[in-house]
Amino acid sequence: MDKKQQIIEICKELRLPSIRKMVQDEIDFKDPKQAYEVLLQVLLQEKSDRLVRAKQNRIRAANFPQKKLLEELVVDALPDQAKQKLPLLKSLDFINEGQNVILTGSPGTGKSHIALGLGMEACLAGYRVFFATVPSLINQLKEHRSERTLRSFELKFEKYDLVILDELGYISFDKEGAELLFSHLSLRAGRKSTIITSNLSFLKWQEIFYDPVLTAALTDRLTHKSHVLNMNGPSFRMKETEEWIKISSDKVAQN
Repeated sequence: MDKKQQIIEICKELRLPSIRKMVQDEIDFKDPKQAYEVLLQVLLQEKSDRLVRAKQNRIRAANFPQKKLLEELVVDALPDQAKQKLPLLKSLDFINEGQNVILTGSPGTGKSHIALGLGMEACLAGYRVFFATVPSLINQLKEHRSERTLRSFELKFEKYDLVILDELGYISFDKEGAELLFSHLSLRAGRKSTIITSNLSFLKWQEIFYDPVLTAALTDRLTHKSHVLNMNGPSFRMKETEEWIKISSDKVAQN
């Protein structure tokens, strides 16, 4: 493909019809070869800048509480199942296949970090991501219901390529909240991917949903063809705290 045709194709992609027409008609080009060279470099830079801005906008729109990358994980400190599954999850094939990822286990073992890291990877790869803690999402749903804007929220919620719901089980919620959460997760079941982190095993989910029938139905839909990771293990945060205390104590002793 020569430079002229390459410029025309980039103009189409970037939606710059005036420049495309100018190139096609060769208007005011005293030296077309030199003009094509300059235009091509300008357009390639604009294309690169737009890709960067698009990634930044997707990350901003996801509403992550903090930016955590998978590369920052201490893999050796992760529970065994996470170590085994991480390369597969990092490929993001689960998003293309509409599969869920459920991370359950004790605090401090990397559940939220993995969820946030996968969310960042998805944004960088061009996927639309939504992040919320479960209590925050339920509050949003109740507000939308009271303001009669719930249907509008539902339409957006079911179209996200990836929804990340953090901290299921840390705070219990009422029947209305349980039903709203169930109905919205059901919108995505089998079609779009959801990542859920929880400090509770599936057997204890009834403690926060109260309704055994609803709990069984939700668990069944979420786990169908899903990646379920047992994240029980020693707390990495606790280990870091203990090391920090030891270092601090040693410094005090030296002084």
